[in-house]
Amino acid sequence: MVHFLFTAVLPEHGMIEFMTKSGILTAKKVLAPVGAGEAHGKLFIELNFPMIDFLDCNEMPSIPETLNGAPVASVHKSAADGDLIVELSSAKQVADILPNMDEIKKLSCGGIMVTGPAPAGSGYDFFTRLFCPKFGMDEDPVTGSIHCVLGPFWGRKLGKQKLTAFQASPRGGTLYLELDDANRRVKIQGETVTVMTGTLLA
Repeated sequence: MVHFLFTAVLPEHGMIEFMTKSGILTAKKVLAPVGAGEAHGKLFIELNFPMIDFLDCNEMPSIPETLNGAPVASVHKSAADGDLIVELSSAKQVADILPNMDEIKKLSCGGIMVTGPAPAGSGYDFFTRLFCPKFGMDEDPVTGSIHCVLGPFWGRKLGKQKLTAFQASPRGGTLYLELDDANRRVKIQGETVTVMTGTLLA
C-alpha cells in the first residue's frame, strides 16, 4: 500500500504518517543502505514500527509434526498477538520446510514464524518464513510487521543493532533492520515493487 501511495497518489511526498491503534507509524523514502548489493543507490521504503517483545512459550504445540519433523532449537511467542516463533538450527532447514497447513490451522495462534541463523558469509543474519493459513494465506511472501519481534529476538541472540533478514518464501525478500532500544522502535527498510495493477468497473 505504501509503495502505491508513493508512486501513484503522493509521488511528491517523502514521508507518510498513519494513525493506528499502535500510535503514529511512519513510512518514508530512503536510499538503500550500504551493503544492499545491486540495490545500492535505489530508493527504498523505511517503516518505523514499535518494537514487540517475545516471551517463552509454555504451551508446546506439536511443532515437529507441524513442520514435518524438523528439529526445533527453541519456541517463543510474540507478546503482541501470541503468534509462535519457532527457531530451527539452520537457514537450510527453514528454506526446506514443507509445512502441514492442516496442523498449523489447529494451533491456538494465528500464525507461525519459522526462523533460523543465516549461513556464514551469506550477508544475512537470519532467515524466516511465515505461515498463516487461518488468514486465507498459507505463506506470506514478505512480511514487515513480524520483524518487529524477530528483530529484537535475533538482535539479542547475535548482539547486534543492525541486521539483515531474508524471508525465504518462494518469492523471497530482503529486509534491513535497525533496532532503537531506547525508544523501543524498529526501522525496517526494503525495496518495493508493483506486482499487480487493475481497474474497478462501476
